[in-house]
Amino acid sequence: MTGIRVAIAQPAISADARVNGKTVRSLMRKAAAGRARLVQFPEGALSGYAKEQIADWSQVDWEVVRGELERIMALAAELRLWVVLGSAHPLTPPHRPHNSLYVISDAGELVDRYDKRFCSNTEINHFYSPGFDPVVFDVDGYRFGCAICVEVNFPQLFSQYERLGVECLLLSAYPVDSIFELKARAYAAINCYWVSMSLPAQTVDLMPSGLITPTGTYAAQLSGNSGLAITTLDRDDPALTVPFQHARPWRATAMKGDIYRTRAVDDLRSRDKTVL
Repeated sequence: MTGIRVAIAQPAISADARVNGKTVRSLMRKAAAGRARLVQFPEGALSGYAKEQIADWSQVDWEVVRGELERIMALAAELRLWVVLGSAHPLTPPHRPHNSLYVISDAGELVDRYDKRFCSNTEINHFYSPGFDPVVFDVDGYRFGCAICVEVNFPQLFSQYERLGVECLLLSAYPVDSIFELKARAYAAINCYWVSMSLPAQTVDLMPSGLITPTGTYAAQLSGNSGLAITTLDRDDPALTVPFQHARPWRATAMKGDIYRTRAVDDLRSRDKTVL
C-alpha cells in the first residue's frame, strides 16, 4: 500500500483535562487499531478552549494538564503513533499561555509545538500570547504543517506552507461560522495540498471534521457526532495528478514572475490604456 494513513478526531471537549485526556487516549487507540500513523485533534482538545470551556486561566490545573500530556506521550510511544494535539501551553506567570498544537512523535517525544500566530481580538487581549513561527514536520516521507482556527482568515500563512513544501496542512479549530469550511476548501485547491480539519463535536452543526483533497473536495468526512475518521494520503493517486504534478509546479513558476517578465512587449497599444 502506498501513502500514509491519518486519523482525524472529533471529540467532545470538556473543562476537565482528566476527561479530555481519557478521550484523547481512547481515540488514539482506535486510530492505531485502524493502522493510522498520525492522529490529529482539535484546538484546545486537552486543556479546553478559552471562551468556551475556560473563562479564566485560574480555572485550569496545569499540573493535571501536564500529567495528562505525559500519559498521552507515553501511549504514543506504545502505539507507535504520531499525535498532533491542541492545548493551551502555560508560560511563566504573569504571561498568558500560547494556544498550541503539540507535535508528538511515534517515539513519544515532543518534537515541536505550533503556537497560534494570529489570535482573535478577544484571544490576544484576554487569553493568549502569540506565536510567530510556522511548524513543518515529516512522517513517512510526507510533509505536514500546522494552523489553528481563525488563522483561516490569513492567506499568507497557507501560501507560506505551500512554499515550505507541505503536502497536508493540519488545521485544528473550534469554528464559530459555517463559512470556515469554504475557506479551508479554497486553500486546499489554491495551494494544491490536503487540508485536514479536526473540529470538536460541539461544532458539528456548523460542519463535520474531514480531509479535503488538493482539488477542494472531501476524501473523508465524519458523520454526525462520530469521533474518528481514518483515511489515506497518497500523492500518487491518479485523481491528484493535475494538482500535484501540473498545477502546483506551474503556480510556483508563475509566482516567480520570470515567465511573464521575459514576455513583456514594447508596444504603444500596450502602454496606452485609453486606446481603442
